[in-house]
Amino acid sequence: MLHFQKWKVILVGAIVLAGFIFAAPNLFPSSALQGLPSWVPHKQVNLGLDLQGGAHLLYRIDETELVDDWLDTIRGDVRETLRSNRIGYIDLEMNSADRSVSVRIRKPEDVDKAYSELRKLVAPVGNDVFGGFSGNDMDIAKSGDQITLTATEVGLNERISSAIQASIETIRRRVDAFGTTEPSIQREGRDRILVQVPGVSDVQRLKGLIGETGKLEFKLVDPSVNAAEIAMTKKVPPGDELLYSEDEPPIPYVLKDRVLVSGENLVDSQPGFDARNGEPVVNFRFDAAGAKRFGRATQDNVGLPFAIILDNKVISAPVIREPILGGSGQISGNFTVQEANDLSVLLRSGALPAKLSVIEERTVGASLGADSIDSGQKAAIAGMVLVVLFMFAAYGLFGAFANIALLVNVALIFAVLSLMGATLTLPGIAGIVLVIGIAVDANVLINERIREEIRAGKSPIAAVDSGYSRALIAIIDSNVTTLIAVLVLFWLGSGPVRGFAVTLTIGILASMFTAVTVTRMLVAAWLRWKRPKELPL
Repeated sequence: MLHFQKWKVILVGAIVLAGFIFAAPNLFPSSALQGLPSWVPHKQVNLGLDLQGGAHLLYRIDETELVDDWLDTIRGDVRETLRSNRIGYIDLEMNSADRSVSVRIRKPEDVDKAYSELRKLVAPVGNDVFGGFSGNDMDIAKSGDQITLTATEVGLNERISSAIQASIETIRRRVDAFGTTEPSIQREGRDRILVQVPGVSDVQRLKGLIGETGKLEFKLVDPSVNAAEIAMTKKVPPGDELLYSEDEPPIPYVLKDRVLVSGENLVDSQPGFDARNGEPVVNFRFDAAGAKRFGRATQDNVGLPFAIILDNKVISAPVIREPILGGSGQISGNFTVQEANDLSVLLRSGALPAKLSVIEERTVGASLGADSIDSGQKAAIAGMVLVVLFMFAAYGLFGAFANIALLVNVALIFAVLSLMGATLTLPGIAGIVLVIGIAVDANVLINERIREEIRAGKSPIAAVDSGYSRALIAIIDSNVTTLIAVLVLFWLGSGPVRGFAVTLTIGILASMFTAVTVTRMLVAAWLRWKRPKELPL
């Protein structure tokens, strides 16, 4: 146990050296690292919301809007199914209160055929092959000449889960474009999303960027009506709709219902400046299908105004001067540079499946974060000093070896956290403080075992060798059981609990390495050098 091959010594030395090198950037401010060469390690542990301040936002997805969109999709599917099978129908309606879509079949002899075809719209939720089947997304029933499709609770839950997941990905793209580091975006409960963004100062801008649905549409303006009169009388002609701009006061527009092109066909959007007047604009580009539709729409409507609509608000309504056949264009609307940048982020990140509303908002100030960091540092330093003093007082030189291993342990923790790009929170600091306390447990077991071997009359080398050999199983068992509990915390926990579990897991693994390898190597080197007749233990 006390003999180390040369390659093992080199490997352990390299790991310890790498730990100190990659942990070192955390001792300096970020500004001091920017001027260093690129090959020098720069990665630091990111500080969480509770340490550097930031925004804590809890959103709820609009279930009513989600259901209405779903029912509208079902109604469209019913219409398409009946038309493709040449089945006549009347009274195709949707009922939001009952979450249902009903249709009456014109001919009684077509009812069974229509029912059979519409049943194909019903889809299972889950996977019955692996035992995950939990029901169908819709129930279908017929009564006389009427067929009704009703959204089930199982289907609604699946719809909400999909919408939450899609919203999380969209929010993540938007927050990443905001320029912050390590945001925490996760699901909370059935229909909520928790967003924590450390280090952000402009919370209102962040809320605007996240909360906008981002639904982009291009529609023709109806030039045959007076929008101001329609806005006063509210008598919108059939096939038209009344929308307003975001100006103060809002400008009314009467638009054709039909969407020429939607944001689903958008592949890129970037802020820029108009070459003619230097005003900020948003340049956009469609995919092949969107470019074809946009080109056809502008070619057929030269000289007519068309509106660019975002979340049912008219951004601008320019006149089509000439066909736009390249699949790209620009959106102008008296934007500031920041507004143009935010709009391009919204369009580039994609639309949210439904509206999100803020139900809880907290802002953590940087001063509170500074106090937390200071308290955490004091706790960690006090804990380490007390552990070091105890080990040295209890075991003398062997305690000093354990203290060196403890220092290596802390360096390895910060090195791994830095390389992972992990976020350190207050519970994470608590995990590190706890690791400091338990990291020397293995050395306590080893040292007490060596004392027993000395009392049994063994020589110093034999006592040390036997102590490490016999304590190894107990060390592994105790750390593995703790590790299992910590992994369960990580698996079932979320947010701060996971941060605590991550630092504690890294600390346990590092303590096993330092106790079993580093201290043993130090003791073996000292024994070969001193060859003592008695152990100072």
